Amino acid sequence: MFKTLVKYIGEFKRDAVLTPVLVVMEVIMEVIIPIIMAVIIDYGLESRSLGKVVLIGLAMIAAAMLALWFGVESGRTASSASSGFAMNLRQAMYEKIQGDHDSLLAKRGMYYQLYTGKLEQE
Repeated sequence: MFKTLVKYIGEFKRDAVLTPVLVVMEVIMEVIIPIIMAVIIDYGLESRSLGKVVLIGLAMIAAAMLALWFGVESGRTASSASSGFAMNLRQAMYEKIQGDHDSLLAKRGMYYQLYTGKLEQE
């Protein structure tokens, strides 16, 4: 079933692959932030160096900003991939139903003509 559905991703493959990568990067940044805070406590406050605290604090802010960017981009790519997948799947279903509908109408029309004796030759 997975192989059947994968073909409907179509032109949204890049977004479908990029989304989990961005989510993993966001999680890594979120895990790094408490580690950086521990470094501030261990090295910056222990040595009473305001310069180290500010420098490591700036690194923590940068990690938070990166986590925010990864989160926003993962949301954007996830929505793009999912809506594109749904669009392609709906289009394929529509084409399948229309194809079945046309052949069904042709069959019913032929049955009706045969049943009523009104078979028209073209």
